[in-house]
Amino acid sequence: MTMPVSNLRGAAGLMARAAAILLCLAAPVLAVPVVKAGHGATIEAPAMKKTGMGLVLLVSLRRG
Repeated sequence: MTMPVSNLRGAAGLMARAAAILLCLAAPVLAVPVVKAGHGATIEAPAMKKTGMGLVLLVSLRRG
């Protein structure tokens, strides 16, 4: 049983398309180990001051 040439071309095109899609999906996953974080200090944003609006909001919602 031999496959016609058109079927072989279609199968080859399908395989090429599947390989391209797989490469696009796998690239970010494979790139993660390559990117390494430095050992330097992490700069964080200063903590925001609490304004106490949570209690006011809670009381106003319970009264309504």
